[in-house]
Amino acid sequence: MREAAIDPKVRVVKVTLYRLANQSRIISALVNAAKNGKDVTVFIELQARFDEANNIKWTNMLRAEGIRVVSGVPGLKVHSKLTLIRRDEGQEKLVDYCVVGTGNYHEGTAKVYTDYHLLTSQRRITKEVRKVFTFIESPYKQYNYKHLMVSPNSTREGIYTLIDREIAHARAGREAKFWVKINSVSDHGMIAKLYEASAAGVSIRMVVRGINCIDFSDVTLSGNIAAVSIVDRFLEHTRAFCFHNNGQSEYFISSADWMTRNLNRRVEVTVPIYDEKIKRQLRDHFEILWKDNTKSRIFDADQSNAYRKLNGPKIRAQLELHAYVKKQLLKS
Repeated sequence: MREAAIDPKVRVVKVTLYRLANQSRIISALVNAAKNGKDVTVFIELQARFDEANNIKWTNMLRAEGIRVVSGVPGLKVHSKLTLIRRDEGQEKLVDYCVVGTGNYHEGTAKVYTDYHLLTSQRRITKEVRKVFTFIESPYKQYNYKHLMVSPNSTREGIYTLIDREIAHARAGREAKFWVKINSVSDHGMIAKLYEASAAGVSIRMVVRGINCIDFSDVTLSGNIAAVSIVDRFLEHTRAFCFHNNGQSEYFISSADWMTRNLNRRVEVTVPIYDEKIKRQLRDHFEILWKDNTKSRIFDADQSNAYRKLNGPKIRAQLELHAYVKKQLLKS
């Protein structure tokens, strides 16, 4: 954001903001961008729970600086985490750069939450992110998305389609499985789809930090679903999925939990990951989380919330992930 604010080739900056720190460097960068002649549009969700007063304050301040502020979408909360920067790179060509993430642009929570953000200039992604911003500005226009899944219009059906494909693989005798890393699972339709997949023989692994309304007491419903919760020093806030697809695995990160409000009543964005290196990193991250035998608790029929016991050395996933990321940085 700071770089975009001072880059003379940047023409447009758009961002969605859900929660902000009391002293926000994001806001400072946006104000500087506007003062430097950029076309800045900020989408602030005024109904962000517990942050309503703070967001009203920032809305008034940004408008006082002459920045265009869009205060949500009627009937929907804008919960997606998006940034779009348009840059003039010669020959009358504007190149788009975007960020699609799972966490808020909040300097405070960034220190205690685990989140993912994808920074990309791939046109197939940036073109559709631009459509999302247009939808937020003009919510009565509907768009089709080939790559993104966008609530409230296409996230539910998109995930259903991915699960149905795994069900088809299972019924054809092929390996069928997927994993999910998420905050909460409570939507009745989504849970019914998980039961359908489990009954078809699809193997499902889930790391669900908070609410999990799956019934583990009935093995006919959930016999192929294994789920744990990890509560540790950092709040597990990432939402990520991987669908095996008969060996052609597809990976996604998302701002949406599998709750009715996220699927039906919010503007949320799920983005596919196409870069092979990032896919490997996501796979490794999940494997580390799944091996946690220190802070993970099992969702089971007894609802005993017991710590998970695994043979072998003690693994505390958050520390292992930190070590993994440090190692990756040293390699790059």
